[in-house]
Amino acid sequence: MKQDYKLTIELVPQTCWYTNVRSNVTKTEWDTIRNICYDRANHLCEICKDSGKNQGYKHNVECHEIWHYDDVNKIQTLTGLIALCPYCHKCKHPGLAQINGETNIVINQLTKVNNISKENAEQYLMQTFQIWKQRSKYNWTLDISLINDYWWKS
Repeated sequence: MKQDYKLTIELVPQTCWYTNVRSNVTKTEWDTIRNICYDRANHLCEICKDSGKNQGYKHNVECHEIWHYDDVNKIQTLTGLIALCPYCHKCKHPGLAQINGETNIVINQLTKVNNISKENAEQYLMQTFQIWKQRSKYNWTLDISLINDYWWKS
């Protein structure tokens, strides 16, 4: 089901929380990385082409880290960075959205961008939480080596 969606959910296993690019580089380096990401996307969401300013935010986009999870070797590998509007970014982290009382934004954005029913969006969300639950049982090795290449591609 997920592979056909333009907007996907990417839950980070609980054991990986706060182990990401931002927590492994300086503030100056993170600001440089995220600004490269924003500039490459012309400060618009790379998924829905909207802007956070249209959604009531003071900023246009946020930098989202795309991860691949090797479920056999338990390696969390950074595979890319993408500029997302706040609504699409909430869909990537629906657990946080749920804590903040914003699940309705997640469901609405999933239905709108993927052109699916509310029921399908809710089912997809439940499926991803099952994967998250399984992955959260393990400790993962973090691989952010992509950042080494990222600096030179700007």
